Amino acid sequence: MDNSGKEKEATALMAEANKKVQSSQSFFGALFGGSSKMEEACDMYVRAANMYKMAKNWCGNLIPLSLLCFSAAGNAFSQAACLHLQMQSKHDAATNFIDAGNAFKKADPQEAINCLNRAIEIYTDMGRFTIAAKHHITIAEIFETELVDIDKAIAHYEQAADYYKGEESTSSANKCLLKVATYAAQLEQYPKAIEIYEQVGTHAMDSTLLKYSAKDHFFKAALCHFCVDMLNAKLAVQKYEEMFPAFSDSRECKLMKKLLDAYEERNVDAYTDSVKEYDTISRLDQWLTTMLLRIKKTIQDDESDLR
Repeated sequence: MDNSGKEKEATALMAEANKKVQSSQSFFGALFGGSSKMEEACDMYVRAANMYKMAKNWCGNLIPLSLLCFSAAGNAFSQAACLHLQMQSKHDAATNFIDAGNAFKKADPQEAINCLNRAIEIYTDMGRFTIAAKHHITIAEIFETELVDIDKAIAHYEQAADYYKGEESTSSANKCLLKVATYAAQLEQYPKAIEIYEQVGTHAMDSTLLKYSAKDHFFKAALCHFCVDMLNAKLAVQKYEEMFPAFSDSRECKLMKKLLDAYEERNVDAYTDSVKEYDTISRLDQWLTTMLLRIKKTIQDDESDLR
């Protein structure tokens, strides 16, 4: 389908919508159907936004043109949202701000966040905390991938977790908290990461469905302890075995004990071999690799100090 004329149509609709808004705000316009004109303008802005999105498809691989179409779509949705707010149509306003955020995501990540934040304000004001939490996650993902601001991503995951907890959605809250723990450990905020991993692990071990994942959370908590202090890690492993006896038989617990022994013996080769053996069966992800390398470096540094 040829959408090449959609951008011109959209621009014409925007101009018509702007005229209706101006007309509704004049003295005579307000007297004679001002609110209906604003509703018509809202509808035009949304139609224009969707036409800009269709024009984006026509732009194809012409990325600058495609981004302009997304930006224009976001702007049109924002105009509709602001009008809906004036008319006290909060739900429609929030919906349009979300649409605007999704459009801006492709062209202007910061503006996408601004729109999503405005939607969140409306949803929290309406008591719709589960929906607000979902959009905090979207903002966190934009900070992760587009703007690469991990501290702000953490803050939005934490806010989402708080809202989910308040709505008794523990599973959704824990998913957000695990993202926080992952980043906290990478930023060497180990106490924060440990607290989350222990909290989520304790919740998992009491659940029939989640029990199997508890060992992974306790393993990660133990690694964070190990990055701080070997003795802390040893005590933590003992505590997790007492709390959750199934942890003792897990490959993760057995690996931890081998790593602790290698550390005590200052044996880098034994440490490396234990990690390699584990990796042949359970592939190490980037996070685990990072933590294990940090611990290995402390053994190597201690070895150098002894020479």
